[in-house]
Amino acid sequence: MIIPLPDTTTRKISKKLVEMQEHYTLTTGRVLTLIVMTEEGDDLDNLLTSVRDASHEHPSRVIVIASGSLEEETRLDAELRVGGEAGASEIVVMHLHGALADQAEAVVTPLLLPDTPIVAWWPTACPPAPAEVPIGALAQRRITNVAFGSGVDQYDLHVLSSGYKPGDSDMSWGAITLWRGIVASALDRHPHEPVNSVEISGAEHHAAVDFAAGWLLDALSVPVTRRISECEAGAFPITSLVFRRPTADITVTAVDAATVKVSVPGSPESLVSLAVRSEAEVLSEELRHLDSDRTYAHALRALARVHYSV
Repeated sequence: MIIPLPDTTTRKISKKLVEMQEHYTLTTGRVLTLIVMTEEGDDLDNLLTSVRDASHEHPSRVIVIASGSLEEETRLDAELRVGGEAGASEIVVMHLHGALADQAEAVVTPLLLPDTPIVAWWPTACPPAPAEVPIGALAQRRITNVAFGSGVDQYDLHVLSSGYKPGDSDMSWGAITLWRGIVASALDRHPHEPVNSVEISGAEHHAAVDFAAGWLLDALSVPVTRRISECEAGAFPITSLVFRRPTADITVTAVDAATVKVSVPGSPESLVSLAVRSEAEVLSEELRHLDSDRTYAHALRALARVHYSV
């Protein structure tokens, strides 16, 4: 069900939410408040689908902020989504116009659930220091998507690293969780030899490859070279990984858009399914852990020591 509330106020929105809980027997067992920061022109339908799918695991009050132009007439337009349109959550979409466009914190505050964690998500454009913007300061967990758009370069990632605060994370980091498990498993096989260096290759403008390089450098304390390789559209962004060892190398390479091959000396080659995770799957994983992700922090800090090569 979608209930439009044009030219409204936060008081009217709050009242309508209480009404819906009373008249439509909506559950009040929300585990967190998720604030989604967008701009006019973003694909809201796609974002709302991702939020709805993730909500089946994390029932939440979702507040979607779409900031418009400061030059417009000051107005708050909203819509409430419940039932099939919102999954296990209740979704409030608020379009901020005019002077409200840069007052998201003041508009959101009356709608926050008491005594529950607050998560802020920037699915498109994100600030370089998420914890220092007003919405980020409200949240215990802040999720960015630095790879959104035309691409990300080394400088952008270093800016993100310098602005890091405990509680920050990124969608590209969550996208490589399953891949990191495969890599750890490959290193755990016989024969056990020290790793002298690492080479990792992947799509040029994809932060997931850079985060993986930083993670490996921090975990192994050996030189890591990040190379650029061709990657099929829609495929997993990391095309190959090589662990250089004294007598025999370990490799993890992409076979096709959904499969990687793991080659360990002395063992048969293994083919492992590794499809690209959907936005909803990554978001759902990020919402499972509301404490600080120290491994992500260490990977960010290690980026400055990764060697970039063509």
